[in-house]
Amino acid sequence: MAPQLAPPKIPEGERVDFDDIHRKRMEKDLLELQTLIEVHFEQRKRDEEELIGLKDRIERRRSERAEIQRVRAEKEKDRQNRLVEERHRKEEEEAKKKADDEAKKKKVLSGMGANFGGFLAKAETRKGKRLTGREIKKKTLAERRQPLATDSLREDGLRQRAQEMWNCIYQLESEKFDYMEHMKHQKYEITVLLNRIQHAQKFKKGHGKGKVGGRWK
Repeated sequence: MAPQLAPPKIPEGERVDFDDIHRKRMEKDLLELQTLIEVHFEQRKRDEEELIGLKDRIERRRSERAEIQRVRAEKEKDRQNRLVEERHRKEEEEAKKKADDEAKKKKVLSGMGANFGGFLAKAETRKGKRLTGREIKKKTLAERRQPLATDSLREDGLRQRAQEMWNCIYQLESEKFDYMEHMKHQKYEITVLLNRIQHAQKFKKGHGKGKVGGRWK
């Protein structure tokens, strides 16, 4: 703040020195101007210091934010990689399980086909005519195969016939899988029953002779 200067007093009864009054007024104005200049530069210096501090804080926050985003991106990348690996592992396990199921289905169906072929061969032998395995297979396929009759069908009819065939194939695959699971269950029950029978036979042999009513039998 500029100092408060009192105006010069004019002595009474003396001659007024206007030059002195003008000089003192100029000195006062110069002092006020110097004070304002000093206050301005001090305020400007403080503003520049605050601006530099603000820039430093902004740059520091920007660096911290960039580091946080980098760490977060790395964690997200690791998480995505783990998800991809886990998905691939599950797909491989499912593909392996599906392949094993398909192999078991084919094995079961091949055994069923062989048994059915043998049954047909025996039936034909009883009739006095023996068929080969290829002939039995051809006969079985001829009985099961139905004519497509697609010559007179248009695009919509062909699409409908293809959908029907796909539904039929899906139904057959489902029945095969259910039959295989049913056979597994029956096989398990047979195994359990055989184990119980063997255990009962061993128990009977080991405890066949005992003391009943105080006497040995």
